[in-house]
Amino acid sequence: MPNSETFTIKPINQLLWRELAIGGIWVDPFVRNSCFKHAMTWTNDINPEFEASYNLEALDFLKLIDDESVDGVLFDPPYSVRQIKECYEGIGRTVTQYDTQNPWTAYKKEIARIVKPKGKVIRFGWNSGGIGKKLGFEMVEVMLVPHGGVRNDTIVTVEHKRLDKQEKLF
Repeated sequence: MPNSETFTIKPINQLLWRELAIGGIWVDPFVRNSCFKHAMTWTNDINPEFEASYNLEALDFLKLIDDESVDGVLFDPPYSVRQIKECYEGIGRTVTQYDTQNPWTAYKKEIARIVKPKGKVIRFGWNSGGIGKKLGFEMVEVMLVPHGGVRNDTIVTVEHKRLDKQEKLF
């Protein structure tokens, strides 16, 4: 069944245990109540009610991190306009058009900048777009988690940052 705590869904939880067991420096820009928050080096959530290293906009948090300094990123943002609205209204913030159009390109560029070569990004959502080849990543695994009925599936992608030079988009 779908769950707002994505990482407690059994197949996703198992994938994360396998990937995080390798260790290293990991960050989560949308940590919420993650059962993996203590395995992360740096965590962030815009809502100060959630335990995190920072309580910033995710993009501002990612900009604090040095170039090619992390081994992995868990990227589990709100998937829909409704979820974004709930997150922002939960902290008394007005949702803007920019917020609902999802600044994915900006997030992807910052994630590509901070991940070390051979590092990983594990992304969660309703599509398998990932960070992408143009930013230097190679898809190594896609997991489809069906929730049944008319509920959207959760799609999990695991990508590695290639050693060769990525295309410059910024």
